[in-house]
Amino acid sequence: MNTRTHEHIQLMRFKKRYLLLLIPMLIFGCSRLNILTMRKSDKKQAKELRESGQTDFEFHTYDFEGRPIHYTHVGNDSLPLVVLVHGSPGSSSMFMDYLKDSKLTEKAQLISVDRPGFGYSGFGKTERSLEKQAMAFEEILRRHGAEKTILVGHSFGGPVIARLAAEFPDLVQGLVMVAGSIDPELEPREWWRKPADFFLIRWLTPPALKVCNQEILPLYVELEKMLPLWEKITCPVTVFHGEKDNLVPKENADFAQKMLINSDSVKIEMIEGGNHFILWSLQDLIVEEIIRLLE
Repeated sequence: MNTRTHEHIQLMRFKKRYLLLLIPMLIFGCSRLNILTMRKSDKKQAKELRESGQTDFEFHTYDFEGRPIHYTHVGNDSLPLVVLVHGSPGSSSMFMDYLKDSKLTEKAQLISVDRPGFGYSGFGKTERSLEKQAMAFEEILRRHGAEKTILVGHSFGGPVIARLAAEFPDLVQGLVMVAGSIDPELEPREWWRKPADFFLIRWLTPPALKVCNQEILPLYVELEKMLPLWEKITCPVTVFHGEKDNLVPKENADFAQKMLINSDSVKIEMIEGGNHFILWSLQDLIVEEIIRLLE
C-alpha cells in the first residue's frame, strides 16, 4: 500500500468517525428548534393580542411544589372566569384564537394555562401524576375566583379539568370537554412509547414531545385512579367529540355520559365528520356553548 492510499484511508476513517458524532448533534440541534417547542413567548402573545384589539391582558407565574406555573390572563377580572387547558403536546398559545375572540371576552375573563412540562411551566420537566397536574391549578381558581367558573379542556386537558372539578366542586360551575381522553379502557397503549423513553432516544427528542410521551405512558393507570372520583362532579358538563377522531376514540363521550351520574346535566355533541382538532375547526360552536354555560 503506497503512502497516498494509506493517507486516503485514514482521511475517510476520520470523516466517518466525525460524521457519526455530527449526525446525533444535528438531530439534537434540530429537535430544539423553536417551532418544535409548541409555545409562544409572552412578547409574541402580547403582540397577537394587541393586533386583535385586546388591551386588557397579563402574564403570570407562580410556584407549585417547586415548579413554575405560567398562564395568560385576558379580560376584566370582575367577569365570570373561563380556564382553558391544552392537550399533549401544547401550551397556553394553543388557545390564542379563543383569547382574541371578542364575543367571549365580552362575557368572561379568560385564562389559558401552560400545563406542567409545557410552555413556560417548567418546560421539559414531566409531571406524570394527573392529580398533581390538576392540583397545580387550584391557585388559579382561588386567585381569580369568580361567581361562575367554566373549565375547558382539549384532549389530555379533558381528564385534567375533570379531576379539578372532582377535587374542587365548589369552585367549578361547568365543564366543556373537547375530544377528551378520559376512559382508561380506550386509552391506547402503543408498543413504541416505552422504547421512545429510552434515555438516548429521549435525549434526541424535542422536549415537548418527550413530555407528551412521558405523561401519556402512565395515563391508563392515572385514569383508573380517577374512576371513583367521577361521582364527585356535580356541575353541568358538555362534551364535544368528532365521529372521525383517530387519536381519541369517540366512545370517550359515552364514558362521560355513564360516569357523570351526579352532574346537573350532561350534553353530548357528537360532530359528524369531526376529527381530533375540532377545538379549532369548530371554535364558533364551542364558544357558543361556553357562553350558554356562562349565562
